[in-house]
Amino acid sequence: MSAVPVPHRVVARRPETADTVTLCLEPVGAALPGFAPGQFAMVHSFGRGEIPVSVSSVQATGGLAHTIRSVGAVSDGLCTTRIGDIVGLRGPYGNTWELVRAYGCDVLVVAGGIGLAPLRPLILTALAEPEAYDRVNVLVGARTPGDLIARQEIESWPTAFTGVTVDQPDADWRGDVGVVTQLLGRAHFTPEHTWAFVCGPEPMIRATARELAQRGVRRDRVRVSLERNMRCATGHCGHCQLGPLLLCQTGPVVNWAQAEPLLSVREL
Repeated sequence: MSAVPVPHRVVARRPETADTVTLCLEPVGAALPGFAPGQFAMVHSFGRGEIPVSVSSVQATGGLAHTIRSVGAVSDGLCTTRIGDIVGLRGPYGNTWELVRAYGCDVLVVAGGIGLAPLRPLILTALAEPEAYDRVNVLVGARTPGDLIARQEIESWPTAFTGVTVDQPDADWRGDVGVVTQLLGRAHFTPEHTWAFVCGPEPMIRATARELAQRGVRRDRVRVSLERNMRCATGHCGHCQLGPLLLCQTGPVVNWAQAEPLLSVREL
């Protein structure tokens, strides 16, 4: 796979929060190989550098959408692009959510903050194939109402249960308050018949995966997406190493049975 970024044009730009935008990108020339839910691209801001960003939407045209939060020079350069600007992409990298494993089972999606973006393609795939899965549940947590992404879209999803909670409500918030795991008691799923998919801040992933295990969901059926500093995305630089794993290749999605012992070691 070429390490040279492939030019893509920004064809739409949707602000999500005060510091987060979703960019819809179309290839200027030939499209990259197809992306699957859970994979990521290295997104290049010319003159600044590149960062790994999971795909939040895949178009039939070969176009992609990426939801990006401004937290540094590169992400700020991407967030401030305008329609018509050119960015670079290379990929796809990493593995997938492997939603196919959940055929015939309940699907439980738990997202924290911007962690909803990598889960969005999985959710839409599951909802588009209602005959393939039993009950689909989506639980979303955020720090504040202003940190929620895709808020209107969430409300339109025809799931068995969709719950949204925030840690710090504002004066207009009328929904749940507290951590996302408190919504598990209202979701509709049979633990031994469930596959769970979790993405968000690492403390939220730990708490959610442990709660699911206590409720009877098999640890090898809890898939989590882990963030590490991916620089080359080809397994050569070692920046994304988590114990024996190079997450740009064997991740970012791993099952909890594999991730739990690694995340319990502080030095990793």
